[in-house]
Amino acid sequence: MKTYISLVIMVTIAATTLAIAACNTGNDKTTTSKENDKTGDTSMAMHQQLTNHATGTQNAAMFPIKAIIAGYLQMKNALANDNANDAAAAGKSIVELLNKVNQSTLSADQMKAYADLHDDIKENAEHIGSNADKIKHQREHFMMLSSDISDLIKAFGNNGQTLYKDFCPMANNGKGAIWISETKDIKNPYLGKSMPTCGTIKEEMK
Repeated sequence: MKTYISLVIMVTIAATTLAIAACNTGNDKTTTSKENDKTGDTSMAMHQQLTNHATGTQNAAMFPIKAIIAGYLQMKNALANDNANDAAAAGKSIVELLNKVNQSTLSADQMKAYADLHDDIKENAEHIGSNADKIKHQREHFMMLSSDISDLIKAFGNNGQTLYKDFCPMANNGKGAIWISETKDIKNPYLGKSMPTCGTIKEEMK
């Protein structure tokens, strides 16, 4: 009888020990699962941040700001040399670039900035492009285009290129007007060869 009771006690202890071990194992699995969930959540957050950053970089890269600036500078240099034909060619190239912009690639802020400027930039570039025989008319529209290009650069950057905002006090019937240049040397697009160095640098754009 004593042997039987001892056997029962031993079995009971063994069963209790197994139950406790199983419980602890279950808790370990639960803890590990929670830790894995946390790790997964962190990884997902980091992935989302990287995706957002890449998307923003991609959006900026897709907008042809470098090519638009290049077309504008070609136009500026042409007008500074009294070359209406080259100015017209640059105007047409800018219009072509604008027609190819895919606005769906832009962020909300970029889209708003572009929408505010697109019509004016296109209209002024079109006037310059279609008036190769009227350099005075081209310069009138270049004055307005320069202001819009300055705002476009503020919205989309200048692709790492150092630019200068210059000012001519005699342009616009003595009211003055700005233009954007890639060099510190003053080459006045409003007065051309008659007064090529009239003007000052107002701002360095980086």
